[in-house]
Amino acid sequence: MARADLGELPAAVVSTDAADLAPHLVGWRGAKHGSAIALLRPRDTGEVQEIVRWAGRHGVALVPQGGNTGLVGGGIPEGGPNTGGRPSVVLSMQRMNRVLSVDRHGLSLLAEAGAILDTVHGAAEEAGCRFPLSLGSRGSATVGGLVSTNAGGVQVLRHGPMRSLVLGLEAVLADGAVLNQVSALRKDNTGYDLKQLLIGAEGTLGIVTRVALRLAPALAVSTVAWAAVPTADAALLLLSRLRAGLGERIESFELISKEALDLVLEKLPGTRPPLPATSAFHVLIEAESPRDAVETLLASSLGAGEATDAVLALSGAQAKEFWALRENIAVAERLEGVAVKNDVAVPVDRVAEFDRRARALFGRLQAEARPIVFGHLGDGNLHWNLRPPAGVDSGPWVETHGDGVRRALHDLVVEFHGSISAEHGIGTLKAAELARLGDPGKLAAMRAVKAALDPAGLMNPGKLFV
Repeated sequence: MARADLGELPAAVVSTDAADLAPHLVGWRGAKHGSAIALLRPRDTGEVQEIVRWAGRHGVALVPQGGNTGLVGGGIPEGGPNTGGRPSVVLSMQRMNRVLSVDRHGLSLLAEAGAILDTVHGAAEEAGCRFPLSLGSRGSATVGGLVSTNAGGVQVLRHGPMRSLVLGLEAVLADGAVLNQVSALRKDNTGYDLKQLLIGAEGTLGIVTRVALRLAPALAVSTVAWAAVPTADAALLLLSRLRAGLGERIESFELISKEALDLVLEKLPGTRPPLPATSAFHVLIEAESPRDAVETLLASSLGAGEATDAVLALSGAQAKEFWALRENIAVAERLEGVAVKNDVAVPVDRVAEFDRRARALFGRLQAEARPIVFGHLGDGNLHWNLRPPAGVDSGPWVETHGDGVRRALHDLVVEFHGSISAEHGIGTLKAAELARLGDPGKLAAMRAVKAALDPAGLMNPGKLFV
């Protein structure tokens, strides 16, 4: 592409500097790499429109990117057969990063797509509210990225994923038109709810520019607890006990395997186990409930043998220590090396059975490989990852075995009537697997929507579809 073509855009928006581009061309895990002719950083919706229309005139592929914390390659300009040999640009939303307004009475917040999740949390808290979605990358993940992947996080059990937390959004479509559904109205029965098409679409249908988010009241009281459980089945029994006693007041119920906890304790200095004895599994619990109610239920669980030990956080600082152990599992994995990462969902009542079957399966297929399991037990979402055998160079091992491991696990997921992607999306990492295992009717409908809204195929090509 001629340099003059980029000159049609505002100079302040365009960078072709290799140092500027470099961090936008590699995924968070370091496994995905791409190339692009330019980095484009619009400052407002009008400039996004200019970029989209420019791309349409010149046949340039647009790859939107937020905080670049995605785990499946959705924000990396990898190229591939679906790009048709087109040049690509990274459309970074990092300059459109403001929280525009907070309505504490209507419990809503309006933010630009590049707003960092931590910033959204802070703005909501200043207004006496909270945004009930949190994850380990909250210091870099952006609102637009969370919308585009329908992110989940640790509070899905009570509040649902992003699809449940988006009241409205604004997006620039492939023809440069603006879809303005940014209103925070709770009731709007005027036809198709088109914003839902953009949520989870991974930038393949349009560029999200502003989002109206649903807030929740500040927690009146919060109790955080850590419990050791002998099996995943016991963890499910404990979850049922807590639900019976606390109802919808359970914010989070996180399952953490011994392997996952041990890795964090090994790799991250200053961490310490909440309980003295080891256990096959642990659960991290947060509930909008007084300490005594949670303590009573945990005592009953101990008496029933569901939990073998438990401790309640005595302070906010200790609660943060407990949460840091859960949130830093991915960081510890990254420090150790590459692994085959999987983000799957199965029916909640079959999570323990799935874990047993998966361990048995890879005990046969990859006898020396090491599983590491954690996830959001209350919604059936497991990160069921497989590390190479001890002492083996992780990069070549994953390169050789990764696809086979993923296919075998996904086949088991399908047997359990589950999903091969619970919250990270499809990107390029799972596009072939979605084509292999996805419902044909749904895939046909998705392709029809893609063709209708992006007939030239310029919006994040190569993602979702192969």
